[in-house]
Amino acid sequence: MSTEIKSVATPVVDGMKERGSWNPLWDGLQELDPAWTEQFMTMAMQPYQSGILEPKVVELLCIAVDAAATHMYAPGVRRHIRMALELGATREEVLEVLKLSAVLGIHACNVGVPILLDELERRGQHPDHT
Repeated sequence: MSTEIKSVATPVVDGMKERGSWNPLWDGLQELDPAWTEQFMTMAMQPYQSGILEPKVVELLCIAVDAAATHMYAPGVRRHIRMALELGATREEVLEVLKLSAVLGIHACNVGVPILLDELERRGQHPDHT
């Protein structure tokens, strides 16, 4: 049995790396099995590419997944909050998603709210209650 890994085209993975949506924790997986990783990422990127959901809605759902107590992946929460805001999501929409994630545990807000405040500050917006 050969242990040599064949070179395969990975346009989805390459695009994710270019856009900054690649998680460096996946580097080892890609190194070990680039074909499978490409197939998986193609499946994972389908909601972004199908056009069924607006991009903002996809980002809001990703915030919920990354902020959920069972996941709590802060870099993903930050990336998706940033993209959701850039796509026109309001702070109220993001906060509602974080509240929904909190059903799994209040830790979703512990992770997500400080990131939302950081991102609002980065954009020059104030976290007022209006």
